[in-house]
Amino acid sequence: MAYWLLKTEPEEYSYSNLEKDGEGVWDGVSNALALKHLRTMEIGDLALIYHTGKERQVVGIAEVVSQPYPDPKLDDPKRVVVRLKAVQKVKQLVTLSQIKQDSHFENFDLLRLPRLSVVPVSEFYWQRLLQLVEIDRLIHPFS
Repeated sequence: MAYWLLKTEPEEYSYSNLEKDGEGVWDGVSNALALKHLRTMEIGDLALIYHTGKERQVVGIAEVVSQPYPDPKLDDPKRVVVRLKAVQKVKQLVTLSQIKQDSHFENFDLLRLPRLSVVPVSEFYWQRLLQLVEIDRLIHPFS
């Protein structure tokens, strides 16, 4: 299982939208490195959903429920999407400022590559982020 951080503009598609829909297509990714990361996602991978814009904070956790596939809305096989399922909201919102102030995240790609919309998250960073969002145990939809 791999871990990710996926950025979204909450005005376009928020974590609340994903919860309401239950499942959704993660699309709109055009950056080459972000697409490369998206292509490596597997069913069962987990992702922190991060609201960009004015919010700039981790708001929820989702699970990848499909292999990457070409975006059906586009005529470009390189532009892929995945389906996500809402898992749970975080108990404590964690802002970009908090992450920047935490020395554990010195080399985290969220800070090193701030424009990247699909960010791989190492086990170490994942566990630290779970501590910050105050989740001891994930409420997994298939448990």
